[in-house]
Amino acid sequence: MRFFGGMPNLSPSILGADFSRLGEEIASAEKAGVSYFHLDIMDGHFVPNISYGPAIVKTIDGITDRFLDVHLMISEPEKYFEDFVKAGADAITFHLEARPEPIEYAKQIKAFGVEAGISINPDMPVEKALPFLERFDWLLIMSVFPGFGGQKFIVESLDKVRTARQYIRDKGLSTKIAIDGGVDASNYAGVVEAGADLLVMGTAFFGATDRAALVKKIDGQA
Repeated sequence: MRFFGGMPNLSPSILGADFSRLGEEIASAEKAGVSYFHLDIMDGHFVPNISYGPAIVKTIDGITDRFLDVHLMISEPEKYFEDFVKAGADAITFHLEARPEPIEYAKQIKAFGVEAGISINPDMPVEKALPFLERFDWLLIMSVFPGFGGQKFIVESLDKVRTARQYIRDKGLSTKIAIDGGVDASNYAGVVEAGADLLVMGTAFFGATDRAALVKKIDGQA
């Protein structure tokens, strides 16, 4: 299994894949050089859509040895931590909006031996998350409102990335910054410049004609 290597990386969001050819899509992404896969779990309550559950995560874990970042966009995330760990998650991210006092939940996740992430929606000030970052391995900044793929990138999200990067630097933290939503070949350079470590791409990645070239461009950014 490959883990974070200290430079910007691309993480394909499985929701953007062709599920009728899921094994082929994952193999193609691996051949393109990805180290991560992003798995969006939606409950139809916290966000207005339903995706998939632990069974699909387990299937994906059986196909790939890459790092699986499970993003819980659900109202009661702690009820499912163990299920997704057993299914193969390497990191579990939940929303600050769902659990405004998140430290206890970070402890629960880490007790399972996986990494913990906290996420914020576009209407949540990043300053709300900063005091908790020392307890988390990941901060996931949503650059669209979650629920559906193919949305336009919210440019103001870059300011959140910059603020979080400065805070992490000033505090000497090891927390990594991921960004998810509307990131594509037209704007990734600005996202990297702002300080993001991991760029989640769904439609933009799986719809790319040359996936390997896209991965190389992003993974090679300084």
